[in-house]
Amino acid sequence: MKKYLSLALAAVALLGASSCKDIDPLTSDNFTCDPNPLVEVGGSVDATITVTYPEKYFTKKATLTITPVLVYEGGETKSEAITYQGEKVKDNNEEVSYKYGGTLTFKAHFAYEPAMAKSELYIDYVGHVGSKDFTFDRIKIADGVIATESLAAAEEAKPAYAADNFVKDTFDKYIATLIYQYQSTNLRNSETGKDEMKNVEAMIKNTQDEERRTFEGIEMVSTASPEGAVSLNEKLAAGREKASANYLQKFLKKAKMEGQITPEQIAEDWEGFKSLVQNSNIQDKQLVLNVLSRISDPDQREAEIKNLSAAYKELADEILPQLRYSKVTATVKNIGHTNDEILDLLKNDPDSLTLEELLYAATLVNTDAEKLNAYRIATNRFPEDVRAANNTADILFAQGKYDEAEKIWNEIVKKQPNNPQANLNLGLIALQNNRIVAAQEYLGKAGSCPEYGEAMGTVLVNRGEYAQAISAFGGKKCNNLAVAQICSGKYSDAKATLEGVAEKNATTYYLLAVVAARTNNAAGVESNLKQSVKLDAAKKDAAKADAEFAKYADVVNAL
Repeated sequence: MKKYLSLALAAVALLGASSCKDIDPLTSDNFTCDPNPLVEVGGSVDATITVTYPEKYFTKKATLTITPVLVYEGGETKSEAITYQGEKVKDNNEEVSYKYGGTLTFKAHFAYEPAMAKSELYIDYVGHVGSKDFTFDRIKIADGVIATESLAAAEEAKPAYAADNFVKDTFDKYIATLIYQYQSTNLRNSETGKDEMKNVEAMIKNTQDEERRTFEGIEMVSTASPEGAVSLNEKLAAGREKASANYLQKFLKKAKMEGQITPEQIAEDWEGFKSLVQNSNIQDKQLVLNVLSRISDPDQREAEIKNLSAAYKELADEILPQLRYSKVTATVKNIGHTNDEILDLLKNDPDSLTLEELLYAATLVNTDAEKLNAYRIATNRFPEDVRAANNTADILFAQGKYDEAEKIWNEIVKKQPNNPQANLNLGLIALQNNRIVAAQEYLGKAGSCPEYGEAMGTVLVNRGEYAQAISAFGGKKCNNLAVAQICSGKYSDAKATLEGVAEKNATTYYLLAVVAARTNNAAGVESNLKQSVKLDAAKKDAAKADAEFAKYADVVNAL
């Protein structure tokens, strides 16, 4: 009897041991992390952590709370904790078998901060069995953080430029219409003597005394009204062309001027007829227009329209006489300032330059100071036009004076809420401050800008939407496109993009070093980092903290 009692007590003791024994420490072998090293995507650092509990590890009355912690210089950030429980714990946490143990996964999430670029992921965990608490040393499970995505910066994108509309030479057109009588090719004195013809002649003559205006020539179109046989109208148009050309040649000869007369004939001006009808108040106007739309043969058209007896009388009185003409168009060229003249005037007489000339002048000078001077003059003289102000802010942005640039762009959108350039540029400011939603809202008003694709592509990279970003860039070879390609694993594309960047900077070479590191090209890492650091000494410390170059510590330390 005593023997059986002893066996029973031993069994109870064994059962109690399985339920109440202490919790043993875990090691790094119990954890895996994907990815390792950690990667920033869309402003977040996310990881899937797998924990493996051995057989007979997880006491039935135990709970274990695990907290991922990202540790970096100057601080640490904790992810949401997760709790596991033994089989006899009456709670709602995930259960772990004592006999079999288990392999379980959970997610860790951190909002990315630049300080996390050089960091380590640890596991903090505490256990409870009954009234006993267990605290353990941290376990390192991963390195972090690859933050190449963050190199797609607003500062690397081109702000929207408000272009000038400068055209060196402009052309003025002076028009007169010489009307002929029904079935006549006789050019009447009443037509050559009317004010509009005399004005054309005067403008041509005046160019003889004007230093920056020259007479270029005359274009002339002669026609007949769409009535009668086509063959007759062809003769009428030709006769009117000859009569008008003879008059103009005599005028030029008398004025001692040279100029080419370029004639054109239209036998029947149906388009002019249609336009005059549309703008008239004649009876049955719509019926006439219907005939024109239904019938293309000129003879059939005329027959159908004549059948509209009331309407045809009005056409004959009001419309057709206007279609028996020679239209004379004289062209006078206004000779604009040359580049050298514009630069001289900018220096010595800027008030004589037009708005477009001032904006264009800014493209001719080399230094920021000279450009800003041209834009200052334009803004002061033409305050209602915001292009010079926008381009002033572009220069300030490139100089790193972001607050000053933002202030100017905000002033522009107060005047013009939908101004595309200012909205795009405010989108870059918002992106720079990690206000992604605001950046997209601004860009929603900037779709007409040539720089839109680059700006939107940069926003999409920062959202972690790499494929969409690559599409948005539209093949523009820039650093931010290369970032999207690197993050997508398209290393050969990224290298080609970076090699094609027109104005390479420190970031260009830094990204080439990243491509080299990811493709196990140690020589490429070294040469490109050296060039990057040569252009920007701060890139040396960046490389030391960058997990991209973890395998190349010797190269980085030797920079």
